[in-house]
Amino acid sequence: MSSAIPVLEDLYPVTMDMWPVQAKEFNRVHPFYENLKAGKLTTTRCKACDAVSYPPRVICPECYSEDLEYIELPEKGKVVVFSETLKGVPLGFSAPLIHATIDLGKDSPVRRLLIRVVNCPAGQLKEGDELRLVVFEVPSHPIEKGKKGTIQSERVFFAFEPVAR
Repeated sequence: MSSAIPVLEDLYPVTMDMWPVQAKEFNRVHPFYENLKAGKLTTTRCKACDAVSYPPRVICPECYSEDLEYIELPEKGKVVVFSETLKGVPLGFSAPLIHATIDLGKDSPVRRLLIRVVNCPAGQLKEGDELRLVVFEVPSHPIEKGKKGTIQSERVFFAFEPVAR
């Protein structure tokens, strides 16, 4: 691993890792990340009471059932409201840092999401603009596998980007 901080060269700075561990050994919502790797945004629906929850859950917040299934969400949405941070952006992000509430449409099982917007210059995003899902790789995570040694668990995350006008 190459780092801009010499003292961290070839070390894994666990306290600075902002991405979730996605391996099935450590995360019960790992199918969400596997679906992201396939380019699909998903969440969970309870098979017992039909409640849909986002973010995905392992227990239904309505009836406490563990019998859940993953369902797909739309890959496009329209900006309802947004914010742009140009100064004082947190470590690990670059300006502009844009967050938006998007409407996934009346037929979506989850109507609105708060998401990060990428690939959009400052001052360009407008309410009503259409955005689409984009999945990107994030730094891999080292996992100790006993006698097998340490492996690198590949990881992804998602954001939305403007649809070309």
